[in-house]
Amino acid sequence: MESFKNYFVSFWKGLWSLLVGMKVTGTEFVTKKVTEQYPENRATLKVAERFRGELKLVYENGEQKCVACGICQMNCPNGNIQVIANKGTTEDGNTKRVLDKYMYDLGSCTFCQLCVVTCPHDALEFDNAFEHAVFTREKLVKQLNHDTDKSVENK
Repeated sequence: MESFKNYFVSFWKGLWSLLVGMKVTGTEFVTKKVTEQYPENRATLKVAERFRGELKLVYENGEQKCVACGICQMNCPNGNIQVIANKGTTEDGNTKRVLDKYMYDLGSCTFCQLCVVTCPHDALEFDNAFEHAVFTREKLVKQLNHDTDKSVENK
């Protein structure tokens, strides 16, 4: 008698689960569909603000905020950031690390944002650029710094 009762209880639970799933499917079936006409709608395309598209260096007053500490390079799980720095002297004679090249491999980036979060100077951020189709992977390796700090002379 007990197994007979368990059979019907499990039958009704299974039927209820099926009906709940069919309700979800039915509501999605009748909702209005929105088709993005990409690439024709580039002017009106809305990319989410939190979207992580491409890493870039932050510039403030025409100078980069990166001080070549290398923390982003150490925290990158894939090793796709390479900070190349050398020693330079400031105007008052102190030695200082100077960013020579900031290389970033977009092709192997997992967009985890560990580099941005751990940067002590807020010198990195992700922008919303998402079109990165290229024929060779070498074109995905980018040098992010373009302007060097004017107050430091390289040795």
